[in-house]
Amino acid sequence: MTTLAPALPQLRIGPHTVQPPVVLAPMAGITNAPFRTLCREFSGGKGLFVSEMITTRALVERNEKTMQLIHFDATETPRSIQLYGVDPVTVGKAVRMIVDEGLADHIDLNFGCPVPKVTRKGGGSALPYKRPLLRAILNQAVSNAGDLPVTIKMRKGIDDDHLTFLDAGRIAVEEGVTAVALHGRTTAQHYGGTADWDAIARLKEHVPEIPVLGNGDIWCADDALRMMRETGCDGVVVGRGCLGRPWLFADLVSAMEGRPTRHAPALREVADVMVRHATLLGEWIGDEARGVIDFRKHVAWYLKGFAVGSEMRKKLAVTSSLEELAGQLHELDLDQPWPDGADGPRGRTSGNNRVVLPDGWLKDPYDCSGVSADAELDTSGG
Repeated sequence: MTTLAPALPQLRIGPHTVQPPVVLAPMAGITNAPFRTLCREFSGGKGLFVSEMITTRALVERNEKTMQLIHFDATETPRSIQLYGVDPVTVGKAVRMIVDEGLADHIDLNFGCPVPKVTRKGGGSALPYKRPLLRAILNQAVSNAGDLPVTIKMRKGIDDDHLTFLDAGRIAVEEGVTAVALHGRTTAQHYGGTADWDAIARLKEHVPEIPVLGNGDIWCADDALRMMRETGCDGVVVGRGCLGRPWLFADLVSAMEGRPTRHAPALREVADVMVRHATLLGEWIGDEARGVIDFRKHVAWYLKGFAVGSEMRKKLAVTSSLEELAGQLHELDLDQPWPDGADGPRGRTSGNNRVVLPDGWLKDPYDCSGVSADAELDTSGG
């Protein structure tokens, strides 16, 4: 059933008004400039679209891949970068570089990544457990940001016995962070189970001074409206729900502006978007074949629920040119309507993961000696 939007307040991220209050979640290898372009086009330019994760060390060292990842289209405004770092000094240098060189208009800090290669060295969603380190990073980021707003994205905590989101939210307020986004899962849940929207409501009550954004299990526009209604959050952050479905942002805008229309494209339109996505990737990378190869990971998401057949799926998974991609798509029955159930969960759904942490990490939340500079990845987007 389509839900009509409540009266929504304007979301302010520093000097920027995000209306309607919809944010594209940063996703490694996904939310590059081409994908952001598609999402922004469907939204009519409304919302906030965040880059994939940028490692602060790689940015400061001007790693070639990282410098490409921070490229924004001329039409992107505000330009939003997500940074990941574990060393306060390096985070401060990266933020100062962004300010001095005019590289972005908004900085988000990643404290939500549950990937073992990040958490095993104390980074990502493991880091907020070390309260002094979290505070030091936020202090350096905000003090070097000048007029640029700094926000953070985090999880509930490491597991149900080691929740950190309320403490982290309070630290964020005290250090001058502009807004906080909460994914209603722990690190241990990874992407499994059900997101805890009650935690989002608790955080909103705990830090009324700044906007709180909710993230987790927003698979359609009506989910976003329900989250805001049930939690009182100031906006939503959408991640896996838009995989292979950039037009979800058209639905979100319609829903939050009180219109009942929802986008349910037939396969013909989906195929056209797929080819455009692959084309944009090739232009961005500077090589058509590499663009099509990079696009392969999106194929299953775009075609979820459609009658395609296993053999055709295998062929599409090894395409290496736009002509080949378009030709194979046009062998399908393009008149197929949008499938029932295709609005549901997509992307990673694994859960009940053992959390990989540095030795002795949980003994003392105030002992930060176990964190070293090698907790950062050498390059960004991983």
